[in-house]
Amino acid sequence: MAATPPSSPTPSEPPAVTGLQRSLRFEDWVTVITMALLALITFANVLVRYFTDASFAWTEEISVFLMIVLAMVGGASAVARDTHIRIEFFAEGGSAQRRRRLAQLGAALVALLFAFIAVISVRVVWDDFRYEETSPGIGVPTWWYSIWLPILSALIAARAIGLFRRRSRQSDAEYLARDAERGA
Repeated sequence: MAATPPSSPTPSEPPAVTGLQRSLRFEDWVTVITMALLALITFANVLVRYFTDASFAWTEEISVFLMIVLAMVGGASAVARDTHIRIEFFAEGGSAQRRRRLAQLGAALVALLFAFIAVISVRVVWDDFRYEETSPGIGVPTWWYSIWLPILSALIAARAIGLFRRRSRQSDAEYLARDAERGA
């Protein structure tokens, strides 16, 4: 009688990439590239300072700009993933409908705030361009830096609108299931 070979466990298929995960690749890559640039610039400055007792004048200015980009892109990613700061007492208490409505309210307020910042910061960029302001460290036009504030603020607002739409389409049970999945 032929013995049947032991069945080997079938490798589980990797989880399917959801639309949200796919759409956040931009933020993830910008974060990785920005962090790499920050590390490279800082390391190069440390080496130059160690070996020559001088430093690159431009590193601080570029590093501050990159840290601002990093914060804004990280904020967009946090909003899209619904992992931004919240007061747990209010966000996690009460009925499912109340929790989902608070999540919608939070997303709507974030969208309004960052849409407002995007609109008013366009004026800052225009003034920087019109008055030909230059940066103190390396003398490049400051609008090269300030142009990213309205763009990244609009990105955060768009991500918050997407979060609001996702929460609006969810039933209370789906919202609770998402919370339970997160807590596990």
